[in-house]
Amino acid sequence: MNKTKFALLCSFIFAAFILMSFISPQNTEKKPWEIPDKYKNLENPHKGDKELLRVGKMMYAKHCKSCHGNKGLGDGPRAKQLETTMDDLSGADFQKYSDGSIYYMSIIGRDEMPNFEKEIPDEEDRWAVVNYIRKLAK
Repeated sequence: MNKTKFALLCSFIFAAFILMSFISPQNTEKKPWEIPDKYKNLENPHKGDKELLRVGKMMYAKHCKSCHGNKGLGDGPRAKQLETTMDDLSGADFQKYSDGSIYYMSIIGRDEMPNFEKEIPDEEDRWAVVNYIRKLAK
């Protein structure tokens, strides 16, 4: 192989290596949530409050919809940019969590799921999000 072809081949391999380093496949293995007992056992003081559903829907649209999608399926426009595979918020597996656990996951967050304590400072609004997520159940 002459020097020109060798240099071209090396350049191609180097370019492919650089390109592949920017492409990271989605993590399809779901990491289980480690929810403190404090939250697992936390009672929802606004459970069943239908007045809060409108507020919950607004909060969800503002803070959650871009990743979780309109119906909580994890198909929002930003979902493809994440390394984490999101839960289907409307599915039975997610809906079996306690309200306090959903509060923890939605407000406290972890990894790519951001913390919303500052963005949603009002406690009633936080529970409104939990109640709205409950409404997404299939």
